[in-house]
Amino acid sequence: MARRGEGHQRNGSAALALLSLGALGVVFGDIGTSPLYAMRESFQGAGHELPVTETNVLGILSLIFWSLTLVITIKYLIFVMRASNEGEGGILALTALVTPRAIAARRRYVLVLIGLFGTALLYGDGMITPAISVLSAVEGTEVATPGLADLVIPIAIAILIGLFAVQRFGTGAVGRVFGPVMIVWFTIIGVLGVLEIAERPDVLRALEPVYAVRFFGENPVTGFLALGSVFLVVTGGEALYADMGHFGRAPIALGWFALVLPGLLLNYFGQGALLLSDAGAIDNPFYRLAPEWGLYPLVVLATVATVIASQALISGAFSLTRQAAQLGYTPRMRIVHTSAAEIGQIYVPAVNWALMVACVGLVVGFRNSTNLAAAYGVAVTTTMVITTLIFYVVAREVFRWRVSVAAGLCCMFLVVDLAFFGANLPKIPHGGWFPLVVGAIVFTLLTTWHTGRKLVADRIRHGRMTLDEFILGVAEAPPTRVPGTAVYLFSLPGMTPPALQSNLRFNRALHERVFVVAVMTDDVPHVDAVHRLKHQNLGHGLHSAELHYGFQDEPNVPRSLARVHVYPGDSAYFLGRETVRATARPGMMQWRERLFALMGRNATSAADYFNLPPGQVFEAGIQVEI
Repeated sequence: MARRGEGHQRNGSAALALLSLGALGVVFGDIGTSPLYAMRESFQGAGHELPVTETNVLGILSLIFWSLTLVITIKYLIFVMRASNEGEGGILALTALVTPRAIAARRRYVLVLIGLFGTALLYGDGMITPAISVLSAVEGTEVATPGLADLVIPIAIAILIGLFAVQRFGTGAVGRVFGPVMIVWFTIIGVLGVLEIAERPDVLRALEPVYAVRFFGENPVTGFLALGSVFLVVTGGEALYADMGHFGRAPIALGWFALVLPGLLLNYFGQGALLLSDAGAIDNPFYRLAPEWGLYPLVVLATVATVIASQALISGAFSLTRQAAQLGYTPRMRIVHTSAAEIGQIYVPAVNWALMVACVGLVVGFRNSTNLAAAYGVAVTTTMVITTLIFYVVAREVFRWRVSVAAGLCCMFLVVDLAFFGANLPKIPHGGWFPLVVGAIVFTLLTTWHTGRKLVADRIRHGRMTLDEFILGVAEAPPTRVPGTAVYLFSLPGMTPPALQSNLRFNRALHERVFVVAVMTDDVPHVDAVHRLKHQNLGHGLHSAELHYGFQDEPNVPRSLARVHVYPGDSAYFLGRETVRATARPGMMQWRERLFALMGRNATSAADYFNLPPGQVFEAGIQVEI
């Protein structure tokens, strides 16, 4: 007979194993495909070239080992992933965690700006990762058959176009095979490494940090530049944290320690052992590990692995966009749910096609993975620095750590982060400018939209009637009441919607029941349905309601209002549509005001975004000068 609790332990272990399997297919794709190019770029990267000597090989390997240990294992898995916003991770969730309304407005503003800039840089990362991953995998065909070199770019473009074209179908079915494929990937690259390490076991000396110190002693300038390429081995660190909400910290940690970290280290050390025996293998040490008969199968496996890595970044961009829209930093966008069972599986057409154009353009413009690697790293290192800074605030204000503990730990992280950041700065002229330009553009769009919405709200609020004043007028001069329910959506709680005032003024009538509804997004991922609705009966048939959603929730106004017996069948929904006009009035610079107006014209309609029933929505337009 099983002991009490044994069955629960088995069930818990099985669930953990399944979640870890899923994490392998989503979380570790980016960091798991870095062996394709990281070792080569460490020796022959943008702006530097190292001779393949024993000191340099052991030094680079030591840097790789300690980078994975300090950045991924200690910083992210042990500490940063403790900063959970109700289970969600990522820089936007982290920023929301440390910006409660109660803190000083100026400090909140600074923290939000820093977090937004880190978020903006992630879009640049999302463009580069699919391009460099797929291109580096396909380049294996050059090793197998040099005559196929001219086909590398067309094949990579075809794969990328196919990858983005299938996004609209969802990844549920494909996702089930992602985990097993990545198990095969990490096992194979680990085995390839072991076979080479067996030939040169002395390569394991690189585990000692003294070889990293000796490397910088012999290459003070070039070694520092090479550090910018060594950073490529940890570029998936932010993805681990961002995807925590999908799987949880424990499954990600289990996958990392049980399979991913061993597979990566064995492969990197295998490449190092190969270079100790054959310096000429530096042209592509990853594929040179494979026997000749295994090259094409390895190319196929690598291509599948890079598609999986790209899928994770694309899905992350979709999720990030939804969070930004919910928090009021981007216009409403059309979001398609590709799974009836999993709310997290979404498709954002505008983001998808923009990423596809950018990825194809990067492949055509940079031509090979070496050139693309020069563009990689600047944005990610900046985001990692920002994560450390915000984590310090979390440690102090959320965890309540002492200053000495929080500052000491974060200073250690900053030393590593800033070293990588400085080593990546020389890449800017060689392509590192691209993610910075993308980040600057996205940051401008995010801040312009948020500031513009605030200006519009201030202009609308100025001189407008409060709900109390409106009700007083209705009580003094009761209008004609018509059957049914009218729902007026307005973003300013306590104020009278312009559409409601216009309807009463021109039709001289009100519905029997009138609900003035404000949809609010809280600084949490999810709001429980029980706590979503705040309702108040104002008398004279008027009601006010606030609907609260998390930044990961999908707003569905009819479903939420059903709790107060407001049903689509007998309700009309009224929306205000603002036409924004740029003026010389104080606010934003005119070019930003015009940009804001353009963004507003291209936003998805509020009716679609809030899931209002078609055919029952009425809009009242107003002109707003900003």
